[in-house]
Amino acid sequence: MKRIYKISVAIVTLLAGCSKSGLLDKDTKDSIDAQKFFNTATDLQVYTNGFYEMLPTYTLYTDEDSKSDNLIPLSVDARVKGARIVPPTNASTKWVWDDLRSINFFLENYQKCTDDAAKLKYGGIARFFRAYFYYEKVKTYGDVPFYNKVLSANDPDLYKGRDSRKLVMDSVLADINYAVANIPKEVKLNEITKYTALLLKARICLFEGTFRKYHSLGDHEKFLTEAAAAANELIASNAYKLFTTGGAATAYRELFARNDQDATETILARDYNTTYGRQSVGYLMTAPTAGVYGIPKDMIDSYLMKDGTRFTDQPGYQTKGFYDEMQNRDPRLTQTTAGPDFSVYKETTREPVNLSITTSGYRVIKGLPSRDQWGSLNSYNDIVIYRFAEALLVLAEAKAELGTLTQTDLDNSINKLRARAGMPNLNLAAANASPDPYLEYWYPNVDQGLNKGVILEIRRERRIELFNEGIRWDDLMRWKEGKKLEKPMVGMYFPGLGAFDFNNDGKTDVFLRTDNTTPAPAGTTSIINVNQKRLTNSTSGNFNPMYSTPCTFDEKKDYYYPVPTEDITLNPNLAQSPNW
Repeated sequence: MKRIYKISVAIVTLLAGCSKSGLLDKDTKDSIDAQKFFNTATDLQVYTNGFYEMLPTYTLYTDEDSKSDNLIPLSVDARVKGARIVPPTNASTKWVWDDLRSINFFLENYQKCTDDAAKLKYGGIARFFRAYFYYEKVKTYGDVPFYNKVLSANDPDLYKGRDSRKLVMDSVLADINYAVANIPKEVKLNEITKYTALLLKARICLFEGTFRKYHSLGDHEKFLTEAAAAANELIASNAYKLFTTGGAATAYRELFARNDQDATETILARDYNTTYGRQSVGYLMTAPTAGVYGIPKDMIDSYLMKDGTRFTDQPGYQTKGFYDEMQNRDPRLTQTTAGPDFSVYKETTREPVNLSITTSGYRVIKGLPSRDQWGSLNSYNDIVIYRFAEALLVLAEAKAELGTLTQTDLDNSINKLRARAGMPNLNLAAANASPDPYLEYWYPNVDQGLNKGVILEIRRERRIELFNEGIRWDDLMRWKEGKKLEKPMVGMYFPGLGAFDFNNDGKTDVFLRTDNTTPAPAGTTSIINVNQKRLTNSTSGNFNPMYSTPCTFDEKKDYYYPVPTEDITLNPNLAQSPNW
């Protein structure tokens, strides 16, 4: 299997030198002579290979979701706490412009190539990455300076101010449309194709359309219409389908845990293997001194019952014990978190309960590979960057937000995902007739029209299906639901201290105590001192990993990041992000 390219980075870096502050102001005189490059299809391929470094690595799993309400790590991220500050420099920020200069340098020179097919393909790939670059910038900062040329040190545009979000996103749309029109229809697991461009377009346009709608920016219909159209084109191509190997009980877990992706559902993956390089997903999910991620209870509670009814409609759902709350649920629940009968991937023996590797009690297993890959930098399962399931979710949400969703649309999108999981269909009329009050509590800023109920259900489906794939923060931001971060993020419930049987086999798995000396029953695999792993009511209640970390979200400024102070100083025309 071919990997996402990591060759020729040195060439691209040399061609695209940038200044110490991240501004696009370095002359090309120190670059490779463009007249001696960009002459053949191979030249274009070699150069554009370097753009793939812009794409996520293995930290897409766990790292991004741990900076949202989907995962609670040992150390809560500043943006979740509401503790971001204006950075002094662009180090470790997204206010870096090197990649854009590389892309624009390519676009100014690639037409020298005499291979017309190669120019269309690689020109399309370059514009795919420019769309990707600016999409990331707008998500982070809102209005940003737009550059479609290489800047020299004396270019007056170097120190211009921010361009409007509308101008930038219209340019992003033009770039991604060019990519869709000109990159070939190929199914290639580790390369950008027309299908990758369609999915990126669907993602970009759904984000922008809903952001404009819920932040009252206007003109949201255009982007939602484009999102639905791009998703529908990808679906109608029949180039991909959902991965179902193993059936409802295992397919979802298998999709992410296996070592090597295939192009059944996966549109683009980053390849890791024993030859090219390894990563640390297995270590981060299992080491008691590393990630120690925990899934919050509101996520666990959002999974439906296996018959399609709401778990949160059951009396006393908040105080159910672990074994009981895991019974007869959406099968994706115990393929995402370790359930009562959890066994390690590729093993059959039930794994002992271990609460020392999770803050909330609910440990993450989605994407967890086989045990031999749990050491630091010892995992080599591929990382899924784009997959077909997202197109199904985009189609449903865009049409619901536009008010054009039909039952046929649901059957062609959300209900395919539910079928893969062995779940009943989502019914449009029933969802809208009875919006889920549990979801209404978490998402008060939802459209209050006739599609309110189904939009909430689509949000449920999206969170469950795309959990731990790095999308959750963007979803909260575009829905204008930042205040959700202020609501309690707690873990599993315990009625008091003592012994607990997590798998209903008559043996103690977990023992809670207030000291380190009270003896636990023989065979107990997880002994917890509640003075160290806190409960909400001292000796009872939910695990409370954020007891000392109050979260705040300032609606006036926290939907965007601040620009580094150094860049504001260097460019007096560059305004700081609102209210920072």
